[in-house]
Amino acid sequence: MGTKVADVMTQRPRAVAPQTPLTEVAKVMEAEDVGAVPLVEGDRLVGIITDRDIVVRAIAKGKDPSGMPASEVSSRELLTVSPDDDLSEALTVMAQHQVRRLAVTAEDDRLVGVVSQADVARQGKDKDTGQVVEGISRQPQGPRTP
Repeated sequence: MGTKVADVMTQRPRAVAPQTPLTEVAKVMEAEDVGAVPLVEGDRLVGIITDRDIVVRAIAKGKDPSGMPASEVSSRELLTVSPDDDLSEALTVMAQHQVRRLAVTAEDDRLVGVVSQADVARQGKDKDTGQVVEGISRQPQGPRTP
């Protein structure tokens, strides 16, 4: 039997409400040393916001992050896995969608954890894990200029 998502995920991740100002979200990211924070209403997952969302969807567009709610720039199309899913399934989803983390939810959309590329790398002991992590991180070749 393979490793389950629950075996490697971060349990009870720090989360914020959708109306939390971006500056507060950034402080949570700094304090927790994370690049993504789930948005929850009660304990139900409703979105996720990344450091990239803040930079690209707010700051780069000249918006003021001090009063802007997280929900205004967060991702709402969520990729999630169950804690009972096989870790290999989660890795496949990460690689297919080129994401470094997935929210882990119970059947009722209740947030129970987050599984990240770093969690997988810490757990992984074989060549296959390294190849999957590399696939998640693969970037297009060559420099990009504006």
